[in-house]
Amino acid sequence: MDKKAKISNHKVQSSDPIGIFDSGIGGLTVTNAILQVLPKESIVYFGDTAHLPYGEKSAAEIQSYSLKICDVLLEQHCKVILIACHSASSAAYETVKKHVGNAAEVINMIDPVIEHIRQEHASKKIGLIGTRQTVGSNVYQDKIKALTIPGSLHALATPLLAPIIESQFTEKEAIQAVISDYLNHPTLADIDALILGCTHYPLVKEQILKHYSSKSGASSSEISIIDSAEVVASYLKQWLNKNSLANKGKKAITRFYISSYTDSFVANTKTLFKEALELENYPLWD
Repeated sequence: MDKKAKISNHKVQSSDPIGIFDSGIGGLTVTNAILQVLPKESIVYFGDTAHLPYGEKSAAEIQSYSLKICDVLLEQHCKVILIACHSASSAAYETVKKHVGNAAEVINMIDPVIEHIRQEHASKKIGLIGTRQTVGSNVYQDKIKALTIPGSLHALATPLLAPIIESQFTEKEAIQAVISDYLNHPTLADIDALILGCTHYPLVKEQILKHYSSKSGASSSEISIIDSAEVVASYLKQWLNKNSLANKGKKAITRFYISSYTDSFVANTKTLFKEALELENYPLWD
C-alpha cells in the first residue's frame, strides 16, 4: 500500500498527534503554549529552517513549502495540522486545507485571533505588527470587515523582528531598540491592544511590555497584548474537546523535524524549552 492510500485509509483517532509547522523557531512558541494546556497530546513539529523567514517569501513559494510539509505530517497521521505561522496562514491556508481534505483538521493562526478580538476587543483600536507577507495580505482587515466587527485595525510591517529574534535572541538590548523604534511608529499611536502577528514575537513579549511600561501616561500601561500563541492554544483545546479528539491516555512524545540544521535554531530551542531538543533533519526539495 502506497503512502497516499495509507493516509486516506487511516481513521482519525484521539491518540493521533497534532502536527505543527513554521519556517523556524516561531512556531515553537505555539508548541510550547499547546503543551502547557494540552500536556497529554503528542506533537510533531516541522521547522522549515532551510527557507526561513517565510515573511519575505512569495505566496507561491510559501504554498509550495507548506504542501510538502503537510505531506510529512499526514504520513505521521496527524489529527490536526496547525499552520503556526501568520505568513503561511495568510498565503497558504486555503491551499493547505484543500490539499489535506478530510485527512486532518487544518487550523491557522489568524481565525482564532479574529474570534478573540470579536469576543474581547470589539469597538477597540487594535494594532497589529507582523511580517510584510502578513500585513501586505490585508487578511486581518478583510476578516474583520467580513464579520462586521466594530473598531479599527492599524497594521505595521515589522520585517526586522523575526530575523533578529532568530539570530540574536539573547541580545536583548539590540532587540529592545528595534522594538521601540517600531512601536513608536505613528501607525500604532493610541492603540488599545496589540496583536503579535508573528509566532516569533511572543519570544520578545517581555521587551514589548517593557516598552509600554516605560512610556508615561495611564493609557500606555493599559494596552492589551494579544499573544496569538496563547489564543490558538486555547482555541485548539476547545476544538479537540468539542470533537472528542483530546488524547485521554498518558502524555505522549514530541518529535521535532527541521529542514536544515542551524546553530541558531538549536540555541534558541534550548532557551525556549530550557533543554536540548532531539532534532531530526528532514530536507525539503525545492
